Amino acid sequence: MRQFFVMVLWIATLPGCAMLERVAGKPAPKLPEPAPVETAESGVVPSGAVPTGARTVEEFDTTSAAQRAAAVAGVEKAAGERDLGRTIASLGSPTEPGFWLKTPLVSEPARGRVEYAETGSSVVLDLIPIEGAKTAGSRISLAALRLLGAPLTGLPEVRVFLVKN
Repeated sequence: MRQFFVMVLWIATLPGCAMLERVAGKPAPKLPEPAPVETAESGVVPSGAVPTGARTVEEFDTTSAAQRAAAVAGVEKAAGERDLGRTIASLGSPTEPGFWLKTPLVSEPARGRVEYAETGSSVVLDLIPIEGAKTAGSRISLAALRLLGAPLTGLPEVRVFLVKN
C-alpha cells in the first residue's frame, strides 16, 4: 500500500517539472505558424487557424458567405452524378476550414455532393480519401454540417455522390 501512495505522489509531481523550468527562466517551446491562405472576406488568415479565443460554432466556422453560397449553389442533381452510397459522418476537425468529407468511399480526391435526408439539404464539397473499409465512417467539415442542418454532436447518415466535371 505504501508503494501505491509513493507512486501516486511521484506521478502527481511530474507536471510541476515543466513549471520549474519556466521559473528557472527557460521559455515555453513555440509551435510553428501555419502557412497563410487568402479568404474572400477577411484577407489573409493562417491556414486552418481559428480566431484566438474562439468559443462558438460561428467563430470556428471561418468560411465566408460567398463560400457558403457556392457550396449550396450547385446542389441540383447533375447529369452523370454517381451515387457512392451512405456513410455515417462525424464532425471532423473544426480547425480545418472549407467544405470537405474525408471518406473511404473514394480512392482519390474528387468533387462531390452530400445529402442529409433528415433536412432534405445538400452541399457540394471536396471528397478526400481515407483508409478503411467502404462501410467505415467518414469525417465531415464543420461548415458542411452546418449547411446540412445536421447535429454537430451527432452521427448523421449522409448519402454521398461523385460529381462529374
